[in-house]
Amino acid sequence: MTGTPYLTLAEIEALAVAAHAGQTDKAGRPYAEHLRAVAEGVRLRGGSERQIAAAWLHDAVEDDALSAAWLASAALPQEVRDMVLALTKRPGEDLESYTRRVLATPGALLVKEADLAHNADPDRLAVLDAPTRDRLTAKYARVRALLGLTP
Repeated sequence: MTGTPYLTLAEIEALAVAAHAGQTDKAGRPYAEHLRAVAEGVRLRGGSERQIAAAWLHDAVEDDALSAAWLASAALPQEVRDMVLALTKRPGEDLESYTRRVLATPGALLVKEADLAHNADPDRLAVLDAPTRDRLTAKYARVRALLGLTP
């Protein structure tokens, strides 16, 4: 995203970390660790800078860390905005509708794949109670299947 009026990856990272400050994941870890892992997962999978930017922001609107209005006016390429919105699960939305939107949005599938890989990491799941671990494992497997991702 160099040479454009857009936020740099470093600025996006700092913004995402600040926006999620004080938030923790289900295991009680700082939420920024998840964002960093997803962004790194996208990078390791050969993702573009725009996909890495979307990885940093993928939960921002869903978690109310940043508003949809902020996203709409942020100095981001439309492609990044589109991916973030595609990855934002809406209240009451079924998984089929959600995964159809992810599949229909260029670049979003790779970000979701990295997100699912980190969410389903056995080390992360191991610290959760058995019912939560089982529920999330089944949910992540279902989302992977709906997205056509191999286990």
